[in-house]
Amino acid sequence: MADTQLVWNSILSEAQKRVRKQQFDTWFSNIDFVDLQDKKLHLSVPNSFFRDWLKNHYAHVIEESAKTVTGSDVEIHIGLSANDPSQKNDFAAVEPAKAQAGQPVYVADTPAPLRSDFSFPSPDGDLCLHSQYVFDNFVVGPCNNLAHAAALAVAEAPSQAYNPLFMHGSVGLGKTHLVQAIAHTLLSKHPRPKILYMSCENFMNQFISAVRHGDIESFRYRYRHLDVLLIDDIHFLGKGDRTQEEFFHTFNALYNAQKQIVITSDSSPKEIPAIEERLISRFKWGMVTKLSQPSYETRVAIIQKKAQLKGRTFPEDVVNYIAEHIASNIREIEGAIIKIIGYASLMNKQIDLLLAKDALLDTIDRERTTISIEDTQNAVVKYFKIKLSDLQSKRRSRAISHPRQVCMYLARKLTGYSLEEIGGYFGGRDHTTVMHACEKIENLRVSDSLLAATIEKLTDELHKSVSKGR
Repeated sequence: MADTQLVWNSILSEAQKRVRKQQFDTWFSNIDFVDLQDKKLHLSVPNSFFRDWLKNHYAHVIEESAKTVTGSDVEIHIGLSANDPSQKNDFAAVEPAKAQAGQPVYVADTPAPLRSDFSFPSPDGDLCLHSQYVFDNFVVGPCNNLAHAAALAVAEAPSQAYNPLFMHGSVGLGKTHLVQAIAHTLLSKHPRPKILYMSCENFMNQFISAVRHGDIESFRYRYRHLDVLLIDDIHFLGKGDRTQEEFFHTFNALYNAQKQIVITSDSSPKEIPAIEERLISRFKWGMVTKLSQPSYETRVAIIQKKAQLKGRTFPEDVVNYIAEHIASNIREIEGAIIKIIGYASLMNKQIDLLLAKDALLDTIDRERTTISIEDTQNAVVKYFKIKLSDLQSKRRSRAISHPRQVCMYLARKLTGYSLEEIGGYFGGRDHTTVMHACEKIENLRVSDSLLAATIEKLTDELHKSVSKGR
């Protein structure tokens, strides 16, 4: 047992490298090691919610970590823990000797004891707003004017204009800016409004924490007595059945009390994967508006505004150069501006076109990065006849996971994006997931001639489409 416990500790250490710290602390710290024999790893968790979430979202992490440590495939079994040996054991079929010997067995989920000392911080302390994400700093153009107008109306008259307000669009187009601008405006107009702004991931983590500590009522009271709830990235709510149930009732409580709800997502309501139909219908009750990629003229205005906020004025040719070569999203534009300013400071030079080209040499490489991640996604979606939302979803069926891995591989080979940046375009996946996908496709190309031909065909099509667009 001692030796296998050491193996499990090594598996945990390996898993810690593959997920973010918050994910590891939330999910992996509650796993108890039971046994490892005959290439079967038996684990236990406090309740069925944890078990189902681990199976749906992190089973592959445990499997890959176990394979790295042991050198072979390991079968994962996750049971529910309890200390009553008289109860039915999830593992009884595979470990009858332990059950008969009176050792701890694994039973159906039992409620945790209530804790009077467990509570959440007050809503006012959770906002964590960016000081520059206000309406005055938002550049309005044809790509976002409707979303901006709707957000402004909500900020001026919460629960009276559009409720709920649902804003969607690809990564880095200004959704978070607008939702935080609403919060800034409300905070400036009201002395102590009950506002809560948070990511969907934080909502889920706090719900999980409430389940774990047996204090669901405190969680519900906190969320159902707000004036305004602002949730970023609701698409991450997919596949969390109990979390969806909780959000559904929270939504109903706030809506029926005429409290304002603002939601952002990478996808439109109907394209969010694994979201229940009853939630989709509620997301459509108010205003649904999309933010698109900024036009050239809007990009010019954004660059000028972002540079001004940094205390700089860029020459016209530098502004035009950035606008011509960075078209995908505002976040990349801001990154280019910061890089130019930093480069000028380090070199102790004035900002001009030559300096801008040197500073953005790695960012704007015509032969390499004119193919964007959006280009690869569009090509893969068309070739495999799937939806863009499928690539960004948590679905793991081969019909979806294989095209997703191919797309990650192409993005890594044909664009200048890092593993972390690529992961962000696929539902916020970790860089290790992208690395695994690239390694898998690279290895399969050697033995699978059909896959090799598919990769070659998609690569040729992408290069041709970019050449036509120049």
